[in-house]
Amino acid sequence: MNILVINSGSSSIKFQLIEMPIARVLASGMVERIGIEGGGIQYKSERGTLKLEEDFENHNAGLKKIATVLMNPNSGVIDSADEVAAVGHRVVHGGQKFTETIRVNEEVKANIKRLFSLAPLHNPANLTGIEVAEELFPNAEQVCVFDTAFFSSIPQKAFQYAIPKKFLDQDHIRLYGFHGTSHKYVSAKANEYLNTENLKLITIHLGNGCSITALKNGKPIDTSLGFGPANGLIMGTRAGDIDQSVVFYLQEKLGYTVEEVNTLLNKESGMLGLTGHSDLRDIEAKAEAGDPVCKLALEMNAYRIRKYIGAYAAALNGVDAIVFTAGIGENSSTIRELVCEDMDFLGIRIDRDENLQRKKGIREIQSPDAAVKILVIPTNEELEIANQVYNLVED
Repeated sequence: MNILVINSGSSSIKFQLIEMPIARVLASGMVERIGIEGGGIQYKSERGTLKLEEDFENHNAGLKKIATVLMNPNSGVIDSADEVAAVGHRVVHGGQKFTETIRVNEEVKANIKRLFSLAPLHNPANLTGIEVAEELFPNAEQVCVFDTAFFSSIPQKAFQYAIPKKFLDQDHIRLYGFHGTSHKYVSAKANEYLNTENLKLITIHLGNGCSITALKNGKPIDTSLGFGPANGLIMGTRAGDIDQSVVFYLQEKLGYTVEEVNTLLNKESGMLGLTGHSDLRDIEAKAEAGDPVCKLALEMNAYRIRKYIGAYAAALNGVDAIVFTAGIGENSSTIRELVCEDMDFLGIRIDRDENLQRKKGIREIQSPDAAVKILVIPTNEELEIANQVYNLVED
């Protein structure tokens, strides 16, 4: 069974065509920098590789390009859309309603749309992916895997907000958590790699969107993203944690509308607001060239992560390992070093030489005398999604 996995992020689309149940990757790739100049698509299959520079105005254009390369006579791996049995979609926000993997129908799509306001950078792109896939692969099963589902085990003391309880009971306002597919995958890999019982783990997903999760015995006990995927760490275009008084001030004193505040905090803040760039590679290059604004932004980014590591070490009553994953977490030695410096009290010490190495697979980058393991684990949300889709479709 060929399962196409579509993982639409806020500015990228990762995809894999996977033959299940043997988990053989027939093709994989990524559409990058959607809506940003300098975009392109990377594609790899058994028949060759492809790298094209092309700007994509929106996710719709990117998804159609993916279908084109998969069926390309020269480098493609399928001759027709009918060779795809199912399409698995990562959907960021499932709200209170969706706590497990589910087949797509009109009601599911309507509920994803109703959650647009809670995940404005993601759920619209996720729904676009579903609708375009229905058009491009009309005979395939369409299946949703929700980021929020993994966090259903978080205890009430962590998921309930300190506002009148009626908002939880009647309106389901609570912490939901995001990037669950990634945190689930890398935490399982860390447990398998370390082969340690009762593992206390902090997983750090750093991409254009960022989140950090505390896990005990493989189950999340807290996570930085909450009701919507906007708080917590500093992200590509999202501010992360901010005093709510700022929101009131923007509206009452500066005349911003609710929509303008929402746009400001989700699309114009974070690293973009601090530096004018949302792609960390651009920011690191300017910082290395001596740009003080970009240097400060990197320090702010790392400082926020360090604060969460400290909080989660307290919540876990210790930490055995921290895991860096996703595009930035796996590839930015600069961010990893900035995060791990001056953390001796917690037993976190990075080996700078190991940190600079670029190796495949799971690797350790802590100093030999460190009490806490520092792991870099490549995430594979697509494989995790494919497994969940296969299990559902085969039942």
